[in-house]
Amino acid sequence: MAKRNGFQSSCVLMMLYLKNMVCNRCKMVVRSELEKQGLNVLSVELGEAEIAEVLSLAQKQALNEALLPLGFEVIDDKKSRLIEHIKNLIIELVHQKDSELTTNLSDFLSSRLHYEYSYLSKLFSEVEGVSIEKYFIAQKIERVKELLVYDELSLSEIAFQLHYSSVAHLSNQFKKVTGLTPSYFKNLKSDKRKPLDEV
Repeated sequence: MAKRNGFQSSCVLMMLYLKNMVCNRCKMVVRSELEKQGLNVLSVELGEAEIAEVLSLAQKQALNEALLPLGFEVIDDKKSRLIEHIKNLIIELVHQKDSELTTNLSDFLSSRLHYEYSYLSKLFSEVEGVSIEKYFIAQKIERVKELLVYDELSLSEIAFQLHYSSVAHLSNQFKKVTGLTPSYFKNLKSDKRKPLDEV
């Protein structure tokens, strides 16, 4: 009988879907909270955690009450899970794997989520009040801000890393979203980045 992370493969597995997970720190916080609840955690990824038991409704509510003050929430309905999955793929792509976007965003999301992009786009816009493309651009601009604050790359290197066609394209998009030029933003002393779950 095969084992997975020390558990027999015949044990019951449950996937929990979680809202507002945007970084590796989020994964650590969620794992810690799940373990505090006495759950056998098999894996934690952006937006989801796999555990080795099935939770009762009361256990799920208790878990949700423990996660809410930390900024997370268990989501049950299929559409909310799909939207959270779209957000997590975009966040991961922009903030952790920006070199992997070798195709356009619509093809990337369709292939990863196994839905027509038109359906994903319509659902996302209806629920979030913003298009997937605008959400993607907002995440890219937050990444540009982060890289400008770090001050390790030139603007042309940032443009290349984030797949902008030119520095001018990046600068125009940055100004349209923030009202500031990248160089003006860089010279500001305060960090004007937003938390990723508020983008």
